[in-house]
Amino acid sequence: MSGAYTPLRHRGYLDGPPRQVPGFASLHRMVEMLLAEHVPATGRVLVHGAGGGLELRALAEAQPGWLFDGVDPSPDMLALAEETIGPYGARVLLHRGLIDAAPSGPFDAATSLLTFHFIPIDERRETLRQLHRRLKPGAPLALVHISFPQSEPERSQWIARHAAYGAPRGIDPAHLEAAREAIGTRLTILSPGEDEQMLREAGFDRISLFFAGLSFRGWIAYAA
Repeated sequence: MSGAYTPLRHRGYLDGPPRQVPGFASLHRMVEMLLAEHVPATGRVLVHGAGGGLELRALAEAQPGWLFDGVDPSPDMLALAEETIGPYGARVLLHRGLIDAAPSGPFDAATSLLTFHFIPIDERRETLRQLHRRLKPGAPLALVHISFPQSEPERSQWIARHAAYGAPRGIDPAHLEAAREAIGTRLTILSPGEDEQMLREAGFDRISLFFAGLSFRGWIAYAA
């Protein structure tokens, strides 16, 4: 993200996920519940793609004994995360960079929510391996991002659905077409089967789908 940090400009990001992700209001609750099955009351959680701070705030509020490390490449989004987490900041350490900037752990759990579709495919493989490397054996990873069939005509249909859901009613058709083009060319989207295979290749097992909201899928998987 370029340009100087301005609170009003970047706070607008916080409005995006609730509008663009079907079921977003329940997503953090589901993630917290699944992690809590394995994370102790004083556990340590790694949050990948922590910019904005929404999941950090939700998890810290729900689990008063957990400690968090959040990693994100954008200084602007990390600044916004600091504002968003507010009173929970004493339990959160923020790190600027990609996954290799995160501490080595080992962590009791990790999350990567609404981030992987921004990561090129080769970097996704390495990111999953790096996440696995930082987890204790058996620790859970909650992974949520855009994922839908990649054969045509299904792929184009899902791109159109994704763009339409996040767009305001009455949008100029030209703007909607531009959004479809951007989604199709700028994001890295795999099929659910390919996403699950990539998790297995990185060393995760017991992979289960726990979330499906239109074009988004979410899995819980465990470090083997």
